[in-house]
Amino acid sequence: MQINGVRINDTYAEAFRLYGTRFIITAATREWALEAAQKAAGFATSIIACGCEADLEGELEDTPDGRPGVAVLLFAATAQQLESQVVDRVGQCVMTCPTTACFNGLASPHTINVGGKLRFFGDGWQSSKLIGSSRYWRIPVMDGEFLVEETFGYCTDACDGNLLIVGENSRDTLTAAEAAVKSMRQVPGIILPFPGGIVRSGSKVGSRYKSLIASTNTSFCPTLRGQVETLIPEGANSVLEIVICGLTIEAVKHAMGRGIVAACLPGIVEITAGNYGGKLGEFKINLYDLLSSKSYI
Repeated sequence: MQINGVRINDTYAEAFRLYGTRFIITAATREWALEAAQKAAGFATSIIACGCEADLEGELEDTPDGRPGVAVLLFAATAQQLESQVVDRVGQCVMTCPTTACFNGLASPHTINVGGKLRFFGDGWQSSKLIGSSRYWRIPVMDGEFLVEETFGYCTDACDGNLLIVGENSRDTLTAAEAAVKSMRQVPGIILPFPGGIVRSGSKVGSRYKSLIASTNTSFCPTLRGQVETLIPEGANSVLEIVICGLTIEAVKHAMGRGIVAACLPGIVEITAGNYGGKLGEFKINLYDLLSSKSYI
């Protein structure tokens, strides 16, 4: 299969199950809401070393308190890790930020305790109020009070996905990856957690060093061509990866379909995906299936 002369590899992206949540940060101004969100999503590119994967889903026009707001998505390998990461990041990056408040952004029967743990920072002066079925905590801080919802909903069927963009040179490959990122970020319910949504140091499962669970994806490293078994086609000299995390597999598929089409630009040789013989995850997202269904594009 080809799109604009770019070969689409008949393969699949191997994806693993994640636990995901959405929380909403509001503040007196858009700038402060973004500042808190960016700090909360910092150092969260991969659960391999960061413990979670997180990023801004987008700015919001309608928020629980009517103020400027930003939605953040955060994913982890277990519900326990999810709760720990959210509590730490909201406590250290949102509560500390001037004028902010933080709310649950995902309706779900599954919940993690966030405000109920952060309330202890109030040193006994915290107070709560039940509104409907939701409890909110007011924690005294030096510019007034920090308002945080007690529990945040999370989903148990979140997952990730990936695309590999293979180009003739680094300039064209980056241009195509940037175009894919721009298109994919229009899909709600997903994030692209790596810098600018793009990964240059893609990894494979395992390593010759027993202490590492992942290492450089040698099959897609141009400088190792001729020394290892390569998956880089003739005429290609640069590969960039895009990792997608989504609250649902349908959202991930939608983003991947859009990304494939957007990346088929001059200088691109092939679009493919990473899979590791079932060592990484339980889901297989076939690239051809994405393109045969208009709902994913």
